[in-house]
Amino acid sequence: MPNTKAVIIDGYVDEPACFGVPPYISPYIRYIAGALRESGFSENDIHYSTIDSIRSHPENIGNIIKRAQLVIIVAGMTVPGKYLRSTPINLREIESIFNASSGLKILGGPIRLGFSLEGGKKAETDLLDTADVSISRKDIEAFVYDVLGEKTKNPENCEHRFRTVEEIGRWAIKGAFIIKQHPDYPNVMCELETYRGCGRNQHCSFCTEPSYGSSDYRPVSDVISEVAELYEIGARFYRIGRQPDILSYHAKDKGGDIPEPDPQAILSLYKGIRNIAPQLKVLHMDNANPGTIAKYPDLCKEIFRTIVQYHTPGDVAALGMESADPGVVKANGLKAMPDEVFEAIRIINEIGRTRGNNGMPEMLPGINLVHGLMGESKKTFDLNYNFLKHVLDSDLLLRRINIRQVMAFPDTPMYGNDELVRKHKQIFLKYKEKIRKDIDFPMLQKVVPVGTILRDVKCEINDRKMSFGRQMGSYPLLTGIPACLPTGRFMDIIVTRHGHRSITGVPYPLKINTAPLQLIQELPGIGKKQAINIQRKAPFSSKDDFIKRTGNEGIIPYLDF
Repeated sequence: MPNTKAVIIDGYVDEPACFGVPPYISPYIRYIAGALRESGFSENDIHYSTIDSIRSHPENIGNIIKRAQLVIIVAGMTVPGKYLRSTPINLREIESIFNASSGLKILGGPIRLGFSLEGGKKAETDLLDTADVSISRKDIEAFVYDVLGEKTKNPENCEHRFRTVEEIGRWAIKGAFIIKQHPDYPNVMCELETYRGCGRNQHCSFCTEPSYGSSDYRPVSDVISEVAELYEIGARFYRIGRQPDILSYHAKDKGGDIPEPDPQAILSLYKGIRNIAPQLKVLHMDNANPGTIAKYPDLCKEIFRTIVQYHTPGDVAALGMESADPGVVKANGLKAMPDEVFEAIRIINEIGRTRGNNGMPEMLPGINLVHGLMGESKKTFDLNYNFLKHVLDSDLLLRRINIRQVMAFPDTPMYGNDELVRKHKQIFLKYKEKIRKDIDFPMLQKVVPVGTILRDVKCEINDRKMSFGRQMGSYPLLTGIPACLPTGRFMDIIVTRHGHRSITGVPYPLKINTAPLQLIQELPGIGKKQAINIQRKAPFSSKDDFIKRTGNEGIIPYLDF
């Protein structure tokens, strides 16, 4: 079907080992664009839009959808969270988009496993009432490529299969151009894949990663070539996030439950990326198996040192702990016992705790906790809380604690066994709030103390009184700024106070002669009365003039005259 117009709709994805919510763009989008290119489409034939762009400007994309001969929607949240300025697509919107099209319609991504927009609910498998939509039951990029190929022109006759590593090696490069159509371009975070499929013999009871089959490691040279193409196009922000365990990239099967890490492969990957993209602004990672660290501590230390040498600061190694209850660990085939996770946290702190040049520690662990698992009891909540309290009291840092209720998918042991979500709902809510207050708040004060300067915070949303921004990166810290600032602007921020999971700050240095009252009174030790007095006496000619006329020397490091 050459010269056919194709539309790719990004409904956003969020999986245990893949993220694609703005400012991120998932590999799915780039692979599909590459498969279309290889099928004979030109770059001008392919239109890409996020679901948020469609909501904002329905008239702009509506005519394109109507004229297109091929409409593809990528969607699916297997570990849904809360998002700052984006909302994943829902089934009603999917049906509405497809109903507006008279062309070939394809739906795929992790939505193939089931659909839900929040944790604690069973994923629905009856997706659409629309009969003329083809749902890819495996890899959507391979399905699109095969449908457009010479073997079949009918999606009903098309085999559902996984793409090969060789195919995505080509498609990732040919589809890199699509990032230029992302609404955040050039400030778009490119999620990079190293491999899919969990290498463990026993899988966690709720995890969807085994649905991708055995681990299919991409060659280091393929990933570097993909980065080279993205870099040439203007990408400067990257996360090596599409893998269940970065430590197991090209790991060696030794016959046990956890393969043996290969530090040389990860050194070649990181060094190669840095060489090919010397002016990159972010290089982060995601997902480290605490069980791998427990079994191979020395090899993992070597890997973490490599990462810290070549990455950018603010990195997070997300540890899938899931539960501190040994009974729950055993019942659900989880990756590590609590003492092993604690040791993993200690090791990452040892190597990554030093503060980097963007204001954040180089690399810290993150913790994922899941509730509603088999074997959970009221005691589980106490064990989890006590574990986190032990981490805090041991002066170890965690960047973030992710607490969610399990979402049960077909073909996983949890499916049909999620009654504990409802049974413990009220306990869960109280426990979650207690952790936010007793653990998250003091932990955040340690991670970014008052006076910390955070570099390159991007303002993403605002209203009349408050703006919210984040650094580009993996699990970036939400920053509130008490002023209406232009979105898209990057600025340095100095931390002035803390919330449970976010901080408040003011632009650094603060131009005191023109600063609004709400920013002046946010400075440490300055209340509204003093702020009014400072504003009335402005302008000031120098630091000495400011000190002489206000008597306040403490906030001088925050100011610019």
